[in-house]
Amino acid sequence: MFAKLIAEYRFFLSQPHNMRVLLITNMLYALVLPVVEIFMAAYIMRYFADTSYVAIFQVAMYTGIIITSLTNGFLLKSFKVAHLYSFGILLSGLSMVGMMFVKGITLPGLIVSGTMIGAASGFFWTNRYLMALTTTNDDNRNYFFGLESFFFTVSNIGVPVAIGALLASIDGVRLFGINFDIYLGYRVVTVIVFAITILACFSLARGNFENPIQKDFLYFRFGRLWNKQILLAMLKGLVQGFLVTAPAMLIMKYVGKEGSLGLIQGISGGLTAILLYLLGRFAQPKHRILIFGVGITIFLFGTIYNGMELSMVGVIVFVLCKVFFQPLHDLAYYPIMMKVIDVMSLSENRNKYAYILNHEFGLYAGRVSGLALFIFLAFYVSETFALRYSLIIVAALQMLSIPLAANIMKHSYSNEQ
Repeated sequence: MFAKLIAEYRFFLSQPHNMRVLLITNMLYALVLPVVEIFMAAYIMRYFADTSYVAIFQVAMYTGIIITSLTNGFLLKSFKVAHLYSFGILLSGLSMVGMMFVKGITLPGLIVSGTMIGAASGFFWTNRYLMALTTTNDDNRNYFFGLESFFFTVSNIGVPVAIGALLASIDGVRLFGINFDIYLGYRVVTVIVFAITILACFSLARGNFENPIQKDFLYFRFGRLWNKQILLAMLKGLVQGFLVTAPAMLIMKYVGKEGSLGLIQGISGGLTAILLYLLGRFAQPKHRILIFGVGITIFLFGTIYNGMELSMVGVIVFVLCKVFFQPLHDLAYYPIMMKVIDVMSLSENRNKYAYILNHEFGLYAGRVSGLALFIFLAFYVSETFALRYSLIIVAALQMLSIPLAANIMKHSYSNEQ
């Protein structure tokens, strides 16, 4: 067993230097994402006791992503991509600090905080895509995203467990003359998160990442193949917003407190992490559609079961399916997207960032549409109805992305547009 681990480590060392640096940086940031994705929603839910406020926060966050994705294109003309990526990492920590340490949160303050955290995510994700594009190729992207998904999955297990245990253990405790409560516990977590973002920035500084040569990046007309990719991005965005908010909403409403978040996700997360690493290590590009389809089918099953059994058991089944679905989906989706960018940027002789930016617009359209569906059902029917059926609707629509992704792969490899 030890010999196999050594062999895998040597295989990691055989990868390009910049790819290894980016993976290590993303591994550190993986410790931060669960806090943003799960506990921020739980914090808002606890503070306002209304799931619609979580949805409003998410819309503000996704709007912030779009604003900074556009701004980032202009900044790339003057600043290094690695510096902008580091800025995004630090900004995510600072935004959380600002939100957690404000004594009273109003709706305008919630929107501003959401926009700031989204701005940080915009710098992080768009520059991450750009660096991943330039440091990987179609042959090693399965490995890159498999290992990265392994990091994120392990963090999604360990971090919520650790934070849940911390929040439960210090609530009502007096230490060093300070009376701790759940809100002060959130602030301690936020300080720790900010320290990790600083470490991630130091890690990234060891790499040498190049900016795009072409400076123009804002286009409104693209080839047919890329338009199909944008439709796929909209379908992904449609369900993506729910993956951030729904688990926290459902668990807080039907299962228990924050400590339950880590316990439930940890049940199946370990197996998923191992599966992701093996798929990334050994799966070939031709296997991406199979991985893609299996992940979506698992998610659909989880939403249907949750809709039929909207209780603690139903929520647990849904979250377990979500733990399997999300990394499997991403493992196949991002290499497909990057292959299309490789083909289209060469064919249309454009800056690769033009496609990354346009991709964010596609994701945004899907995310806002999905959250608008939830808000509409919550306000005009009932919150219970929204939690029960909106997930089923977006999961069913997500099934359309399987034949679409297969068509995109076929044409990207044949260079047809």
